[in-house]
Amino acid sequence: MGMIQTFRSVVRLKLPTLRPQQRRLERSVTVEDMRRMARRRLPRGVFDYIDGGAEDERTMHRNVAGFAGYEFQPRVLRNVSGLDTSTELLGRRISMPVVIAPTGYSRIAHSQGELAVARAAARAGVPYSLSTMGTRSIEEVAGVCDGDMWFQIYTWRDRKLVEDLVGRAREAGYSTVWLTVDTAVLGRRERDVRHGFLLPPKIGPTTLIDGALHPAWTLDFLTNEPITFANLAGQSGLDGSTALSLAEKVKNNFDQSLSWNDIEWLRSIWDGPIVLKGIQTVADAKQAVAAGVQGIGLSNHGGRQLDDAPTPIDLVEPVRDELGDAATIICDGGIRRGSDIVKALALGADAVTVGRPYLYGLGVAGERGVDHVLSFLRDGLERTMALTGCSDISQVDRSVVRQIRSV
Repeated sequence: MGMIQTFRSVVRLKLPTLRPQQRRLERSVTVEDMRRMARRRLPRGVFDYIDGGAEDERTMHRNVAGFAGYEFQPRVLRNVSGLDTSTELLGRRISMPVVIAPTGYSRIAHSQGELAVARAAARAGVPYSLSTMGTRSIEEVAGVCDGDMWFQIYTWRDRKLVEDLVGRAREAGYSTVWLTVDTAVLGRRERDVRHGFLLPPKIGPTTLIDGALHPAWTLDFLTNEPITFANLAGQSGLDGSTALSLAEKVKNNFDQSLSWNDIEWLRSIWDGPIVLKGIQTVADAKQAVAAGVQGIGLSNHGGRQLDDAPTPIDLVEPVRDELGDAATIICDGGIRRGSDIVKALALGADAVTVGRPYLYGLGVAGERGVDHVLSFLRDGLERTMALTGCSDISQVDRSVVRQIRSV
């Protein structure tokens, strides 16, 4: 009897979790756990589209590894009992300095796609960004999201199309526009080249085998409406309902004549904040401010455009030193933990974006998977702030970290 009482005093019985989705979430302790589960649950071509980068993928891996080049300098006995992660970003209060990055084709991960992510972002109190190449429309997302919404655009050759998209975003209540500026041509994403990745997938022996090996994804895909480029459907020359390859769809419509003069044109059709996404040098950050934009998105497109491009985390401090308080700086790429958020803020960023992490979560458990990822990042942010002696975001400054090596 004494042995039983001793055992009961130190052991709690864990009841089995019956729901498969909940079991997956309980096993997902990190973003990397979520990534591994997504790799098992998604067809190979779908996972590689989400997970892959340009050419040898060195930049993609360095985006993540770069955060290891900075270590914390914790301060103690600082009273962090009233810890607050909220901050102001481009005139709006958000619950933590995180923005959901714009990603195209989100419905390949889960049928709810952008709608699921937008709802999760609103619950978490962070801005949601919709891509021009989204698989849910500007209006559909606005219909389910009561939080802050941003819209990402490319400057297509057809300026009237861009003007129409921006006007629709304004009417639907989007607050901010991302202009992606690092896609004069499409990067060579060799995982996609190997798979000949198409939307929808072409049916062949490989597709049928992959579908059989991933029955949950296949059932979700087959029992929901076809994937379309929802914001472009019905547009002359850019019919989003056609099943063109990703590479051809994008490559044929980028405007390689895009220049700094086009910022003035965008300013003429949009009176809200503009963030340039794809700034990779101090010189271009400085020129962006001179062009009148409010935000600098330090980004190499998640390592999907130019391999061996600079890593965003290493750009934050020199850009902040050059710009001072002249613009909002957003670090786009490589965030995998709340501690990464703190490092980016300490070096001078106002916020960070997350892209692949939430797509992994979406692929593993749909909307709940996105909730799980955002909760994980928030917990890590709070924990790191407390352990470095910061009770609110304004206290996260350059004294919190120091560079220890190049990665």
